[in-house]
Amino acid sequence: MFERSIGKDDIIQVLEQGEVIREYREDQPYPSRLVLGYVGETPIHVVVASGTEPPRDVIVTVYLPDMDRWLPDYRTRRNK
Repeated sequence: MFERSIGKDDIIQVLEQGEVIREYREDQPYPSRLVLGYVGETPIHVVVASGTEPPRDVIVTVYLPDMDRWLPDYRTRRNK
């Protein structure tokens, strides 16, 4: 995330104000979800897993969605 110039405050903003666009209930060791949020006009995807012991969220990855892989709504993956 820091390699991509996305700061901790940006990630917190995405998680607090963003929209869950996909859930990965079968992920191990914890189910995860893909969250889309915006910092200014910049779309950011955050994949976060939710652990239960103790209750916590674990950031899996953070990235700027690539227009080659996502439609302009940043919610829909392109079919290739």
